[in-house]
Amino acid sequence: MEVTKNSQGGVLVAAVKGRVDTVTASDFEKRIAEIMEGENSPLLLDCGGLEYISSAGLRSILVISKELKTKGLTVYFSGLQGNVKDVFNISGFNTIFKIFATNDDALKAF
Repeated sequence: MEVTKNSQGGVLVAAVKGRVDTVTASDFEKRIAEIMEGENSPLLLDCGGLEYISSAGLRSILVISKELKTKGLTVYFSGLQGNVKDVFNISGFNTIFKIFATNDDALKAF
């Protein structure tokens, strides 16, 4: 699992690659916390490179979202593909979070 960051139009974009599962979920949470440290910007999780997410990964997303909400910030998602998109739909995360096909679409919505 790898997370890289950049800023676009006042939004922090974190690109996630690989797998977020029982083994990597804790590292994923820590990495997002590091990225968000001292930031007061909304977060876009670019999931175009995310190959797999387990229930532990979904839990991490809820933890991250809750932490951002305490700061008055939001998290959006982009680029969900294949099984990851299916997991978001089956779990109902597609009704909880705003999900966009592309980063550009998501950035316009902030």
